[in-house]
Amino acid sequence: MTQATAKRRVIVVDDELPARRLLCEYLRSHPDWTVAGEAGDGLEAVRLAGELGPDLILLDVQMPKLDGFEALASIDRSIAVIFTTAYDQYALRAFDVHAVDYLLKPFSQARFDEALSRVEKRLGTARPLPALDLARAARPDGSFPGRLVVRDGPSLTVVQVGDVDYFQGQDDYVEVFFRGRSCLHAETLRSLEAGLDPAMFVRIHRSYLLNIARLVRIEPLGASSRVVVLTDGRTLPVSRAGEARLRARLGG
Repeated sequence: MTQATAKRRVIVVDDELPARRLLCEYLRSHPDWTVAGEAGDGLEAVRLAGELGPDLILLDVQMPKLDGFEALASIDRSIAVIFTTAYDQYALRAFDVHAVDYLLKPFSQARFDEALSRVEKRLGTARPLPALDLARAARPDGSFPGRLVVRDGPSLTVVQVGDVDYFQGQDDYVEVFFRGRSCLHAETLRSLEAGLDPAMFVRIHRSYLLNIARLVRIEPLGASSRVVVLTDGRTLPVSRAGEARLRARLGG
């Protein structure tokens, strides 16, 4: 007897219950797929993706807590994604350029089947573009993410970027310091820096990215070193290159 082939698993993410029900209904005509879970917001989508490790996520764009782009930045890059969205045409053009599947609401069973077929052909292959780059490409020009997903012990939480005092790089993770506490964010400091507003954050050291609004002054430490003093009295090291970038950003 031939052993039954394991079904591929999908997570359905949309803040509207009727939309999730429609997607589940469309999936019934694909017996090789099974719905592993449902989420009504981006944060829950990130949590489920980490716990269940699905093959595919059907991901809405405009949602509470985290939108689809913000959620995408914290989802394992090996997971395929089909966007289900009524988003603007700029985003859709970005998806086209980067060969990412999307379904523009309202869509039919036939259109859904077409997108799923394309994903099936790509399963097991690398994404054509890193998720973070995709999310940045899809945002309107001149805009930057306002929120980050961080790990707070066993839980995930959303941090407003404006609440961050500074970031400290730790290999493939970043420690995020905000409101007198810190949490870990799964991204390198270099990658994080590339996606943040350069008018708000400046790299002051190879390991530190500072929110300029928290800077009080730069002062010497010994004969040749410098530190920055923050509004709460904490100090951070600043390299020569970092001091130059900081002074250039401040205009003097």
